[in-house]
Amino acid sequence: MGLMDGKVAIVTGAGRGIGRGEALELAREGARVVVNELDAEVGKLVVDEIAAAGGEAVLDTGDCSEDETARGLIATAVDSFGRLDALVNNAGILRDRTVAKMSTDEWDAVIKVHLRGHFLPTHHACTYWKDSGQQGRIVCTASTSGLLGNFGQTNYGAAKAGIAAFSTIVAMEMARYGVRCNAIAPAARTRMTEAAYGSFKDSAGDDSEDTFDFWHPDNVAPLVAYLCSEAAGDISGKVFGIQGDAVELYQPFTSVAVIQNHDTRFTPSGIAARVHELFDESGIAPQVENMMGKLRFTMTDRTTL
Repeated sequence: MGLMDGKVAIVTGAGRGIGRGEALELAREGARVVVNELDAEVGKLVVDEIAAAGGEAVLDTGDCSEDETARGLIATAVDSFGRLDALVNNAGILRDRTVAKMSTDEWDAVIKVHLRGHFLPTHHACTYWKDSGQQGRIVCTASTSGLLGNFGQTNYGAAKAGIAAFSTIVAMEMARYGVRCNAIAPAARTRMTEAAYGSFKDSAGDDSEDTFDFWHPDNVAPLVAYLCSEAAGDISGKVFGIQGDAVELYQPFTSVAVIQNHDTRFTPSGIAARVHELFDESGIAPQVENMMGKLRFTMTDRTTL
């Protein structure tokens, strides 16, 4: 018996890396899976692997950031398997560049794939659940680049921060319909993160190795399968970190210090005289910081873009 027995799940960007591992894990837990992947050949390999292991999957090769594809994903799940229980928004790209060098196309492409690619499948899935009366679960893919900020990734970081907020708001809006929505901030070695996590291996796993591969993308999948299942209960509106053998819980932006001016509007000079109190009380440095340096599990320096 698996956590997803009898359930149906969609995974976007499921042909490689983290998405591939998520699709395979959901299938192992009993889910029938819609594998969304632009590269048809790569996506078919995942479908075939699921089938070879005794599971059920169908391939969708559309762009999930386009409305027709997103609408079709939900239709494919329902037409193929009779229902939809979980949506995993995973598809993403990188176009790393410092803001002064970044082109408009590099900005637009990343924002479209990540933010629009999350909104459209979520919109159509939520419409289905709302209209059908069926409950559902959504997992969105944020990033520490958005939660903390990362050099050379204003486009990616802005999109991923937006996804964290998007996920939290969807959770609030859909709670009345029994839909739970959470986000993950994964860290793993994929084609997109090879520079950060070492030599890339697009393999089925490292089960034959004696040592645990902390950065293997398949390590992300168990948390996603759990959040897609009824075992996750009422957990919703949360952002989890996941890498290796570690699961973290992120706290949203929280006010940590305040100054007030006794029912009188501040003047600029008045703020200048007292702003130090905010930093003294909170312990936050006023100067620019390398926020990625505060990660529990570190990555390589990326300040040469």
